Amino acid sequence: MITQEQLKETIERKDALYRYLDIENKKIEVEEEELRTHVADFWENREAAEVQMKKIKELHFWIDNYKELDKMIEELSLAFDFIKEELVTEEEVDAQYAAVIKKLEDLELRNMLRREEDKLGVVLKINSGAGGTESQDWAQMLMRLYLRWAERHHYKTSIAQLLEGDDAGIKSVTINIEGDFAYGFLKSENGVHRLVRVSPYNAQGKRMTSFASVFVTPLVDDTIEIHVDNACVSWDTFRSGGAGGQNVNKVESGVRLRYQYKDPYTGEEEEILIENTETRDQPKNKENAMRQLRSILYDKELQHRMQEQAKIEAGKKKIEWGSQIRSYVFDDRRVKDHRTNYQTSDVNRVMDGEIDDFIKAYLMEFAATLES
Repeated sequence: MITQEQLKETIERKDALYRYLDIENKKIEVEEEELRTHVADFWENREAAEVQMKKIKELHFWIDNYKELDKMIEELSLAFDFIKEELVTEEEVDAQYAAVIKKLEDLELRNMLRREEDKLGVVLKINSGAGGTESQDWAQMLMRLYLRWAERHHYKTSIAQLLEGDDAGIKSVTINIEGDFAYGFLKSENGVHRLVRVSPYNAQGKRMTSFASVFVTPLVDDTIEIHVDNACVSWDTFRSGGAGGQNVNKVESGVRLRYQYKDPYTGEEEEILIENTETRDQPKNKENAMRQLRSILYDKELQHRMQEQAKIEAGKKKIEWGSQIRSYVFDDRRVKDHRTNYQTSDVNRVMDGEIDDFIKAYLMEFAATLES
């Protein structure tokens, strides 16, 4: 049963969020921004108009969600008072309290995502490690995990590239996940994921360790300006599809993009290779590959900024991008994040895409560094 102290603490957290979000100024700002959309030639510059509409949408997100939270807490306070008069049950009030806490925590978490790139979608690539079928099976399990996570958050997903395993699983996959703040949440997943289990592929039933790496980059949209030197771009085409039969695409719709350029910061020659078989339409696949290229170049720029910031603020806690970040030990029923030490025994829930607690622990642990 919820206590008076818990109710008081919830109201205090809501009031603190009101101050952090600066809701009053956001209300004034959204009115001013909406007035700018009323001019006759607003849609003549479509790109600028879309940026403006996106800004308004974001302001409304905070205003509307805070208003909803405020109403939920007001109703919770009334319900708490009604318990004495037996107009509601303790179970009903506890259910309301749980809903309020979830809403509050969601907004607090979203408020941590303040960097420009946090608001974007995400390109998530999974590569199986050494170990053949065992690691390839693990990579496929991770693919399912992230697709389920995206589904739970109502994000749009598409498979940009998929390389199947020799006997089972996958060797690699590139997934585009589109939706507000997808990158902000999933940047916590960048690194090496380790699986320990009794192998279904081993006749002796030995305990095996497998690895797969997850690479996360922001999925840029038309509002992000990224320079691509077309002179550095070359294309190959190939047939996409399965090993044979009806799934083989008889038209060379698959595209392979090579971008050979000189890194503006190091001066070294670099090459980016991207394959896209997302659709059976070659021009569309080229468009998607170019979008992936822009996402990679944008991520490289962000990484450079982070490195420069790290030099300036060397005393801050370091985030190891690309190190082993999480272990999934099936026999012991334990999933543990090595950066935050957060762990859970509900392995099935995690493998079904419920990783928000890990994401929250990561964002809270590294909030100061991530906002720099």
